[in-house]
Amino acid sequence: MDFHIIIPAHNEASCICLTLNSLAKQTLLPKQVVVVNDNSTDRTQDIVEAFSEKYPFISLVNSKSSNEHLPGSKIINAFYKGYDTLNTNYDVICKFDADLIFPLNYLEQLAHHFKQNPKLGMASGFCYIKKNNDWVLENLTRKDHIRGALKAYRKDCFLEIGKLKPSMGWDTVDELLAKYYGWEILTDESLHVKHLKPTGASYNKASKYLQGEAMYKMRYGFLITFISALKLAYKKQCFALFKNYLKGYFKARKKNMPFLVSEKEGKFIRNLRWEGILNKFR
Repeated sequence: MDFHIIIPAHNEASCICLTLNSLAKQTLLPKQVVVVNDNSTDRTQDIVEAFSEKYPFISLVNSKSSNEHLPGSKIINAFYKGYDTLNTNYDVICKFDADLIFPLNYLEQLAHHFKQNPKLGMASGFCYIKKNNDWVLENLTRKDHIRGALKAYRKDCFLEIGKLKPSMGWDTVDELLAKYYGWEILTDESLHVKHLKPTGASYNKASKYLQGEAMYKMRYGFLITFISALKLAYKKQCFALFKNYLKGYFKARKKNMPFLVSEKEGKFIRNLRWEGILNKFR
């Protein structure tokens, strides 16, 4: 099973060596690893070039965008710069972050899951972060959700969901659309991936309304947005985020921003979300 991996990277000199090293030592080697050096001002480019000289399946693409670290569009635009250089004969396409250390059997185990279940559209392990010298689960979302840091898609699923949306919320809407089209999603608790930088640590203030904007663009509607925003703010222990999420939602609604999904897909997504909310009370 052929794995093609794209890694958007912006000033990741402190981590990318560890990420590439863990991929270069996989028991099932990837066919292609494309690192998109997105306007880095550190040694990211030099490090990737050194790896590409040693490992023929690793390559570098240089891209110029703004220095702002915004979640969503910036990272997916960089992803597509790498995607455009890929051989299209892949079985599984991955979007990985540049600050991960994968267990050496990671790709082999994912390949096993994909081979076992032809309806499996997406699969991943779990992110762990270092706390007091221990690696603990980075528990930001439900255990059945695949984190944006380590996405792996079966090719047919990836194409059917319309690839990745260049918007905040891309790493939620992909799963919702996969379910809409009848694909299954799997998270393997035995695969512990070390996440060297906690999620969102480097996002700037300009991104604070984007989560609410994404909820609008996924056609959540106000009530589901309200509940989701409250839950997310509680999980991050910051009530100010709740206000920002709602403000982002209303800003997007006022601007009549284009949706990421069709009306029919939106109805399916709302039903799925209500089902999940109601299940908590059963």
